[in-house]
Amino acid sequence: MPSPADAWVAEPVFINGRFLTQPMSGVQRYARQIVRALDQRPGAGDRYVLLTPPGAEDLNLLNIPTRTIGRTGGHLWEQTALAWTARHGRLLSLGGSGPVLHRRHIAVIHDAAVFRHPEHFRTGYAAFHRALNRILARRARLATVSAFSRRELASVLNLSPGSIAIAPNSADHLRDITPDPAVIERLGLTTRPYFVALGNLTPNKNLAVAIRALSRLADPAVRLVLIGDRPAAVFDRSAFPAYPRVIFAGRRSDAEIAALLGGAQALVFPSLYEGFGIPPLEAMALGCPVIASDIPATREVCADAALYFDPADDAALAAHMSELFSRPDVARRDAGLRRADRYAWSRSAQVIEDLLLST
Repeated sequence: MPSPADAWVAEPVFINGRFLTQPMSGVQRYARQIVRALDQRPGAGDRYVLLTPPGAEDLNLLNIPTRTIGRTGGHLWEQTALAWTARHGRLLSLGGSGPVLHRRHIAVIHDAAVFRHPEHFRTGYAAFHRALNRILARRARLATVSAFSRRELASVLNLSPGSIAIAPNSADHLRDITPDPAVIERLGLTTRPYFVALGNLTPNKNLAVAIRALSRLADPAVRLVLIGDRPAAVFDRSAFPAYPRVIFAGRRSDAEIAALLGGAQALVFPSLYEGFGIPPLEAMALGCPVIASDIPATREVCADAALYFDPADDAALAAHMSELFSRPDVARRDAGLRRADRYAWSRSAQVIEDLLLST
């Protein structure tokens, strides 16, 4: 009977590196950090090979070798060049898609949003990913990022919840970042109190309710800083009203995000639907208070470390913003720090590696 170590040598694991050609969102953050954590595991250089399309960003791994394959990218690359190159080994896809013909395949699907809220996506994108998820559910072993997401995927894909593994997100990547406080001056926030909303500017983020809540605050100096891109190829564009108290900061580096969260009154997270929600965890890891929509994923991640509001109720959100503006909640901040400590990329990488060994 071969040992697990023998299995690694006989059948290397190929990692789907398509995420390194995509704009950064929570899915790409997850894939990067899991691969970096796998890179730190003993024997990683002998176990794994990261396969990337042309033009992929260099992840600068210390141990896992990277190979560029094929001549194209996107879904076509996954279904052709990646599937062919990985055909004699196991395959790990961390970004919600992958080859449908590969039999020894671990695929991480982060949520069931294309099933539950197709209106938040471009029609073709939602239809394609619903079909792809259904095929992967029959051809691959699935993992996801939360117990809530596991229940959702089991329901829409007609699977047993126990067949889907959970390897959560984390925020410990921000603890090693040196904040860049200059961003606060660059955005004109040095003498202004402000709240932060972090994440791509997409319909499910429900940022209109945060803007309405801001308008309820009496102090005209208070600002709302929106950090993130608006990926038009995936989501329908939604217009935000021109409003001088809202600052569209665009994409920012981790160092800038750490500084902005460190100086904020709170993170505002008004999402309508999430499979996990990394921003509240990132905020809590940095000691920033969190005001989150009362949806299952945020309850699971934040527990008693956040203030909650109905995502349709801008008055309730404004009340929480006023409360934190006038009286910092030290006890909840400390609870947030403890909550963030429950999650680690290294532990999630261990879950993924154990899953690969059993496949």
